[in-house]
Amino acid sequence: MLFVIDVGNTNFVLGLFRGDNLIKSWRMSTVESRTSDEMGIYIHSLLAHSGFTPAHIENCIISSVVPNIMHSLLNGIRKYFEIEPIICHRDMRLGISLNQVGYRELGADRIVNCVAGYRLFGGPIIIIDYGTATTYDAVNAQGEFITGITAPGIKISAEALFSRAALLGKVELVFPASPIVNSTAASMQAGIMYSAVGETEYIVTKLRNELGQNAKIIATGGLARTIAAHSKVFDHIRPDLTLEGLRILHELNT
Repeated sequence: MLFVIDVGNTNFVLGLFRGDNLIKSWRMSTVESRTSDEMGIYIHSLLAHSGFTPAHIENCIISSVVPNIMHSLLNGIRKYFEIEPIICHRDMRLGISLNQVGYRELGADRIVNCVAGYRLFGGPIIIIDYGTATTYDAVNAQGEFITGITAPGIKISAEALFSRAALLGKVELVFPASPIVNSTAASMQAGIMYSAVGETEYIVTKLRNELGQNAKIIATGGLARTIAAHSKVFDHIRPDLTLEGLRILHELNT
């Protein structure tokens, strides 16, 4: 089986594929101070809890936007699984073309999302990832990366509000039952969550004006389903898009 790992600023997302099928996934906090032994044992225990052993893992591919964690992660995988992971990079076979901005500045996770989105749905396509940042990446019908937009993530925006307003406590990031609210907590939820929907729909409108109105909109990331429940702009909801992209990249490069 293929073991895929996406290392983000907030979380790791790990997945196990049998052929094209994602049979299990896990999420763990990104902690840069873990040693290679801690990393290897922790991942080993996640697999063991679900009934898998290192013998089940034939190959591994990793994308990361956290360079400082890679030494311990790679050595942990090598030591406890006895395989050599493939590391995603811009010069590998992608199945799409990156322009100068994409080649020099686009993070590995966003490249992987573009690869997955174009392979699965064709172009033009706009991929929105609700992660630490909310990102909007566009690929045209010819498989060429066009542009990427980066906005503060929903959780980051909420944390900024909580930290800068002494009388406002933390609230759960969910939509209130109605925009007509009668409490401070609900007013914050309405402001945070409806603002995220408004941002999404406005940016999608602007990008579709450039790419064409037939551009497909794909949502991924931890809050994708939450936002999609309150907007009709999306064509597909794929929370595991990055994991699927890692599988596709492994297929293209082995």
